[in-house]
Amino acid sequence: MDYTERLRRLAINAERLGETSAEGVGTGGASVLDAKALALARIAALVAMGGAEPSFGSLADAAVSAGATAVEMVDVLTGIIDIVGVPRAVVAAPQLAMALGYNLDEGSDRGAVDGGWRT
Repeated sequence: MDYTERLRRLAINAERLGETSAEGVGTGGASVLDAKALALARIAALVAMGGAEPSFGSLADAAVSAGATAVEMVDVLTGIIDIVGVPRAVVAAPQLAMALGYNLDEGSDRGAVDGGWRT
């Protein structure tokens, strides 16, 4: 299914378009996004909508599983500030930090391991 058909189905709220396959990609057709790009996009969307801390944890884990680094996730956060605004990014920063195993209040990396993804 091409992108115009996917957009048309989204516009009419077609069933199954938003469902997720085992690969984490919507079943509305083959995605050109790889799993890492999609995971980073989902983190950006979570920041934009003001998601809860547990959601940051699960999406950060999914991004790491797809090959994303902590640096890339923070780059996403800083890269969308012009779109979502500084206040939204300020709220999201400690949530993302906790998802990455870093407590901003303590200033320590509580979960990192040598050579781990959190560095």
